[in-house]
Amino acid sequence: MILSVREMKKKEIELMVDYFINADSEFLKSMGANKNKLPSKVEWIKKLNQGFEKPYADKEFYYIIWLLDDKPVGHSNINKIKFGHAATMHLHLWNTTKRKKGLGVEFLKKTIPFYFKNFKLEKLICEPYAQNIAPNKTLVKVGFEFIKKYETIPGQINFLQFVNRYELTKEQLGI
Repeated sequence: MILSVREMKKKEIELMVDYFINADSEFLKSMGANKNKLPSKVEWIKKLNQGFEKPYADKEFYYIIWLLDDKPVGHSNINKIKFGHAATMHLHLWNTTKRKKGLGVEFLKKTIPFYFKNFKLEKLICEPYAQNIAPNKTLVKVGFEFIKKYETIPGQINFLQFVNRYELTKEQLGI
């Protein structure tokens, strides 16, 4: 079993979008998302394609594909990017049979350096739904520091919820 990560290729945008579009409402709710708030597949793909070729300093979104034996099984991405300062990270293991095996920790260890290097970050933020146990445990294992729990609507596809804010600094990462 070989784990690897790389920047998402344009042809893989649809795979990532399908993960959300094809998910059932209960699964999305468990991660803090509302199926009714998802953009249409066409709109979502169009928006991601528009930003795909932009230089790092101008990107709104940036995606890393997670591969298991060279097959895509998940992704991580950042948004709310403030080049040279901070960005907000998300993590998703698409394949349900691969969850709860510690793969997320290993994938994140390989992914996080892309964010710090390409976006010259000082800090990486992650704010998972407080009730979604898996990412909360994963972030601590990777070295993120718990900052606070608070109520918010974290993004356009989310409902009002409590999130746990975690941060990882360049210094904590040792770079």
